[in-house]
Amino acid sequence: QVQLVESGGGLVQAGGSLRVSCAASGSIFSGDAMGWYRQAPGKQRELVARIWSGGITNYADSVKGRFTISRDIAKNTVYLEMNSLKPEDTAVYYCNLWRLGVDYWGQGTQVTVSS
Repeated sequence: QVQLVESGGGLVQAGGSLRVSCAASGSIFSGDAMGWYRQAPGKQRELVARIWSGGITNYADSVKGRFTISRDIAKNTVYLEMNSLKPEDTAVYYCNLWRLGVDYWGQGTQVTVSS
């Protein structure tokens, strides 16, 4: 079993910064990939960023250069540092753990960027 708990969402003005965190518990393995997805009202859930076991990262084009994903393996925690936020970044952000084709999800945290 895997449990993912997000924290750190909130309201921020455009151009501001925010960091969201995801603490994983349960059966966590070093080979698991972790990432962040987001879902805005009326839109499909989309990948924002992912970090693989070797530290390789990939980002959605819309956030490249503004967002940074990182992982503290000892704490089983993944972070998403978001800078230069835009109103279009407003969404519920979900933590994701991917293991051999199986996805695990957190409950989500709301990020709202005001213009």
